[in-house]
Amino acid sequence: MDFRHQVASPESLAGLACDALVLVVAGESVDPSLDGPLGAALNDAIAHGDLTLKAGKSIYLHRPAGVRAPRVVFAVAGATTAKAFKSALRAALGHLKKLGAKHVAAGWAGASELSDAHAEAAVIAAREATYVYRHTKPSAPAASAIAKLTVVCVKADAKAVQQGLARGQAIAAGVALARECANRPANHCTPSYLADQAKKLAKEHTLKVEVLDRKACEKLGMGSFLAVSQGSEEPPRFIIVRYEGAPKSQAPIVLVGKGITFDTGGISLKPGGEMDEMKFDMGGAASVLGTLRAVAELKPRLNLVGVIPACENMPDGRAVKPGDVVKSMSGQTIEILNTDAEGRLILCDALTYAERFKPSVVVDIATLTGACVVALGHHHSGLFTADDAVAAQMHAASLAGLDPCWRMPLDEEYDEGLKSNFADMANIGSRAGGAITAAMFLRRFTKGKYPWAHLDIAGTAWKSGADKGSTGRPVPLLTHFVLGHQG
Repeated sequence: MDFRHQVASPESLAGLACDALVLVVAGESVDPSLDGPLGAALNDAIAHGDLTLKAGKSIYLHRPAGVRAPRVVFAVAGATTAKAFKSALRAALGHLKKLGAKHVAAGWAGASELSDAHAEAAVIAAREATYVYRHTKPSAPAASAIAKLTVVCVKADAKAVQQGLARGQAIAAGVALARECANRPANHCTPSYLADQAKKLAKEHTLKVEVLDRKACEKLGMGSFLAVSQGSEEPPRFIIVRYEGAPKSQAPIVLVGKGITFDTGGISLKPGGEMDEMKFDMGGAASVLGTLRAVAELKPRLNLVGVIPACENMPDGRAVKPGDVVKSMSGQTIEILNTDAEGRLILCDALTYAERFKPSVVVDIATLTGACVVALGHHHSGLFTADDAVAAQMHAASLAGLDPCWRMPLDEEYDEGLKSNFADMANIGSRAGGAITAAMFLRRFTKGKYPWAHLDIAGTAWKSGADKGSTGRPVPLLTHFVLGHQG
C-alpha cells in the first residue's frame, strides 16, 4: 500500500481527487471550519438522527452533492488523540475495504492538528483493516482494493507527518511479519521455519544471523532449553539476529523472544479445548523478528540483537517429566514441577546467552502465563522490571506505539515460592501470583548482570473467537522502545 500526505484547507476538502474521503469528527460538535457541501452533509446526517457524535459511530454517504469523491465516510472520534484517530479511521476503512475504492484520503473534519503520531496511527489502522491471512486458505476473501492512503494535512507540520508515515510503514511491515509467522499452523511454522525467516530477513535487510543446532546448544550447556525440546521430532533452533547501526563500542539492546512453535504442555498435558491456539506460543519470537524488520527499515543509529530459542513442547517417551532436574546454561539447577511451564525454561538459557553481548538493556517477550490474562485481560501486556528507568521507557513506548502495557510487582517475597528441596529452584510456584513468580524465575538469570524487563503477552499476542488470529503485538511498543535509545 502506498502512503502519502497532502496539504489542504477545510474548504478544499470537497474538491480532493480520490476514490473515497474519510473525515474524522472529533468531540461532540462539528468543527465550524468544515463548511460547504461536506459540512452541510454532516450536519444534515446529525439533524436527521443518521449519525450521533459518539465515539465509534460512523456513516457512509455515496456521491454526496458537491463533493468530488464518490464515497464519503464520517467517523466519530471521542478526542483528538492519535489513539482516537486510529480507532475512528479503522472503523471507516471497514466500510470501504470491500468496495472498489483504490485511493482513500483521510483527515480531520475541520482544522484539528495532525501530528506525526496521527500519521503513524493512520498507517497502522490501514494495514490492520486490510490484512487478510491466506497462506493456507486459498478460499480467503480477495484482497482489499485500497492501494493508496493519503493523509490530509489541514493543520500540521508536513515534515513531521512524513516522518510519522515512514515510521508507521516500518512498524506496520514488522507487525505484518509477526502476524504471518504466528498465524501459520504449527506444521508449517516449525523452529526451522523461524530460522529460515530470520535468514530471509537478514538477507533482505543486511543483518547478521546465526542459527545454532542441538549439538551447538549442548556444547554451550543449554540444558534447560534442550530439556523442553527433547520430546519433539522437530529439531530445536537457537536463532541470533543482529542489526548494527552504530559503532561496535556501543552496547546493544537485546530482545529475547519465546519461540515455542507448538505447546501441548508436554507430559503435563493441556486440555484439548483451544489447544490449537498454542501455535501462537511463539508470539514473542514473532515480535522480535517483526521489530528487527521495522528497525532495519528505519536504520536508527544503535545496535540491536534478537535472540530466539525455538522448539516444540511435546509429550513423548523422551520428554522431560515432572520432578526431573536439569542444569541451565548459568549452572543453576531447576526442578521441573510442571512441564507446561516451559517458556521460562527456554528463556532462562537465552537470558544467560545474552550476557555475552554486554547489553545496555535486555527485554524478553513471551506468551508466558494464563495468570497474566486473568490479571490484565487482553488490552495490556504485563510489564515486569525492577528498574524504574526501564519501566518508564517501556511505558512511554507503549503509549507512543498505542500498544499498552502495565507494570506488575516484583517484590522479593514472591521469590519464596520457587524454593525446591532438590534443585536451586523450581520452575513454578503456587497458582496465586503465577505471572509474578514466572517473572521472578527469569529475574534469577538477569539480576546484577544487566538492566532487564519482561513482557508477558499471553493476553495480547492473539485473539480468539470470530477474529481468531495474531495481533502482531508488541511490535509497536518494542520498536518505539528501541528507537528511544538511538544516539
